[in-house]
This record gives sequence, C-alpha cells and structure tokens, in this order.
Amino acid sequence: MTALLTLAQLNASSQAEFTAALAGVYEHSPWIAEKTWSKRPFASLAQLKHALVTALRDAGKSAQVALIRAHPELAGKAMVAKTLTAESTHEQGRAGLTECTPAEFAHIQGLNAAYNKKFGFPFTVAVRGPRGAGLTRHQIIATFERRLTNHADFELAECIRNIHRIAEIRLNDKFGVEPLLGNQAWDCAELLGRHTDPGYGERNELTVTYLTDAHRACAAQLKSWMIECGFDEAKIDAVGNVVGVYHGSDPTKKCLLTGSHYDTVRNGGKYDGRLGIFVPMICVRELHRAGKRLPYGFEVVGFSEDEGQRYKATFLGSGALTGHFNPEWLDQTDADGITMRDAMRLAGLPATLDAIRACKRDASEYQGFVEVHIEQGPVLNALDLPLGVVTSINGGVRYLGEVLGMASHAGTTPMDSRRDAAVAVAELALYLEQRAAAAPNLVGTMGILTVPNGSTNVVPGRCQFTLDIRATTNEVRNACAKDVLAELARICERRGLNHTIEETMRAAAAPSAPEWQQRWERAVAAPACRSFACPVARATMR
Repeated sequence: MTALLTLAQLNASSQAEFTAALAGVYEHSPWIAEKTWSKRPFASLAQLKHALVTALRDAGKSAQVALIRAHPELAGKAMVAKTLTAESTHEQGRAGLTECTPAEFAHIQGLNAAYNKKFGFPFTVAVRGPRGAGLTRHQIIATFERRLTNHADFELAECIRNIHRIAEIRLNDKFGVEPLLGNQAWDCAELLGRHTDPGYGERNELTVTYLTDAHRACAAQLKSWMIECGFDEAKIDAVGNVVGVYHGSDPTKKCLLTGSHYDTVRNGGKYDGRLGIFVPMICVRELHRAGKRLPYGFEVVGFSEDEGQRYKATFLGSGALTGHFNPEWLDQTDADGITMRDAMRLAGLPATLDAIRACKRDASEYQGFVEVHIEQGPVLNALDLPLGVVTSINGGVRYLGEVLGMASHAGTTPMDSRRDAAVAVAELALYLEQRAAAAPNLVGTMGILTVPNGSTNVVPGRCQFTLDIRATTNEVRNACAKDVLAELARICERRGLNHTIEETMRAAAAPSAPEWQQRWERAVAAPACRSFACPVARATMR
C-alpha cells in the first residue's frame, strides 16, 4: 500500500522529489509540478491545488492545448490497447467505459471523431464526477453530446476545468483526503433536486415555483433536515419560509441571520440559493454533534420565493422578513387563474396580512445577515479563484414591454412599408447591449423576446419582451433604464409603432458592510483556505 503524501514532505522535497510525488496528477505533464515546486511552502492542500492551476494558466494557450492532447480519448484506442496510465485505466473502468455495448462503443467512437475534427483535441471530462463517486457511461455520453455543440473557446476552457477537477481528485487520493462536508452539501442538493414541478421532471429539468407541490415538498424536507441537524426550533412560517434556530450559550448576544432561497427559475440549477441553506445547516449539525454552542445563536432561513416565477412577487420570502410584503400580491393570479391567497390556503398557510406581518424581524436584534452563494457569473472562474467576497449586491429593475406594429404578408409587403414590431425590439436589444457595456458594473438583458402567434410568412405585428437592468449603484442602474426607455420611444416613433412598458420589479442596490467583508477576507486568508492572492471578488450578479 502506497504511503499517503503530506504537505510537510512536499515542502521539504527537492524539485525532482516533488515532481515524482505528484506524478500522474496531470496526465503525461510533469512540467506543471516542476513549475509549482518553487511556490513552496504550502500551508494547505488548497494552496497547492491553486498553485498547480496557476502554473498551467501562466503557461499559455499552446501549453493548455498540449495538456488536453495528452489525455486519451474516452473508450478509445488506448483503452482497447490497454496503454492508458494507471490513473486513466482506473477512472475509465470505474465509469463503466470498459463495459460499453457494441452500439455504445460505436457511438462513442463517432463522437470522438466528430469532436476531434471540430476542436482539434480529445474530449476531456472528469469521469469520477463532481461528487467523486463516478459518472455512469450514460451520463458521460450525454455530456459528450451536449458539449459537442459548444463554441471552441468555451470548450477549451471546459476541458481545462475538467482537467483541474481530475487533478483535484487525484491529489485527494494521494493525500487521503475526502471532502466529507462538501460532499454532504452536494448530496443535499441532489436529494432536494428530485422535487420539480409537473412537466419538467420528464425532461430532467428542475423547476420549483411558489407553493406548488414540489415547492411544499422542498419546504418539508428542509424542515426535517433542520430537526435532524439539531436545531432547537424549526418551522414553516406564514409565507412558506423554512426557519431554523440554533440557540447560543449567551441569550444576551445578538443572533446571526443567514440563509438563502429554495425556489428556482424555470429549468434552474440545483445549487443557486440552496447552497446558502445547506452550508449553515451542516455547520449547525457539526456544532450539535460536538455538543458546542457559540455565544450567539444562528437563525437559518430558507426563503420561499426569490425568483418571482409563478407570481410577480420577487423577493417575497425575504420581503416578509424585512416588512416589504405587498398586500396587493395576495390578489395576483398565476397562469391557471389561482390567486396567491388561494395558493397559500391550499398549502395550509393562513393567508392573512396579520400572519404575514408577524414574520417581520427587528434588525436591531441581529448582528447582521450573511449568505453563502454560488457565483452566477464567470469572474472568479476566469481568475481561477474558488472563493470571493461580495462587495455589493446589484440593484435591479425589470420591465415587461410590448411593441405594436402591423401584421402583413411577408411576400407582398415592400421593405419600406413594413411596421415590423420584432425588428424594433431587436434594435432595442442591440442598444441595451451597447449601453450596458459602456459603463462598469452595469448589465442589461433582454431575456424574453416573443412574437405571439408568429408565422414564417408574416411580418410581426406584435412583439413582447422583457428588460432586466442591474448595477452596483441605483444611480447607474437608473441612468441606464432612463436611456433605454427613451431609446424605445425613439425607435417606435421612427418606425411608426406603438409600445407599452410596465415596471415589474425594482430592488435597491445593497453594498456589503465593510466590517463583514473584512471578516470574510480574514476567513479566506486563514490556513484552511489560504491560497488566494486576491480574496475579494467584484460584485456578484444576483
């Protein structure tokens, strides 16, 4: 049995010893370890991993492509000839690629050929998966098919990301490390992800909208887990928030509030929002198992509604805690004509303003609110940093609009006589892109552009669209919104069109408290996480 590596051994080793100890971490590429040796001493395994990542990033694109080409094709000639490295043999065998049916094997060979022709390097995936337990060959084939449609630049980055994941797993094996707590958070996400609204599960998509059966099942599961973790209190409140409290040892100390949302957008992700519930739950469970209490208590809230998918009531769950629940929301109807009030009653909630207002918290009783969240943009990934500290949550405004023109025959209406609603909205989309790109920390999105009852041979007479404008300050956001709406009016006037526009959501920007940012910076710089030259990310897009 091979002895496990230790950081002390690596830190004391010569360059040759260091490179030999990390052999096989990166396929046929010992030069990555050679370049990393000079970065010793490493205070943590995380710092070693990041140093290896940095060495590859600094080597440039040609070295990265060479590294990808050093990897064997999946279920390819090297596997058949049994010339894979020991690590690849183990990983491909564990994924069942050595047990492909003739039809599966032929399909993979076809995918390999098409992929190499398109990208010029072999398809690379971490076959042991995000959990480390391994993907099935069916999952691998589905991933192969999906990624074959990617743009070349994106696919290059995706291969490198997977190679770093492979290296991380191999390093964990060498050091005898298993990320137990991280795996548990992952497992929670997978289990909760089984609940999805009707019509989506059949397509393997996750959609959980406010107070549907899937939403209520998620709430019940979260409450059950909180009880199992050792929370002193666990309940579902009047708007469907799941609230857990773990008392501190000193009742005079202010409580720390944390959590995130468990609803999703349509075809959303398993980790958006939910990670911010699982992490503090696991922290409480570890404290409870150890028989420990901090001086102050924890209050963890799984917010019931953040996305505003079923009703136009974005941030409903958190709004109830801050006293910003709009009474008019209760009379809104969903696509099936069900009012929010009736949906609450069907879910066993009181659906009264008195009960909802009772959810409001007194901010003076809390130290503050913190939230763990996945980064929803590419900033940290581009910097090769796994952690960042949020400086501000964007302020956002959303609009629902429609341009009205004249539907006419596509074959007989001259180009200079058309009143094309869709082209006007497309022109607005281009303006939005240009306007948002002209200022830092400003983003603009037209997420929906629809031609109702559109037809191939009809000039669109109507076009519906949405606008989503966000920035780290309200002033920058408002200036952009003003310009975009003015441009909409100019476009419609020039083209002889009418339009309507409705503001559906407005949320103020929320700069993070400097003292809390500093606390997170110190935590990131602590030995357990120490690996980052720049612990503070730019504002997270929320």
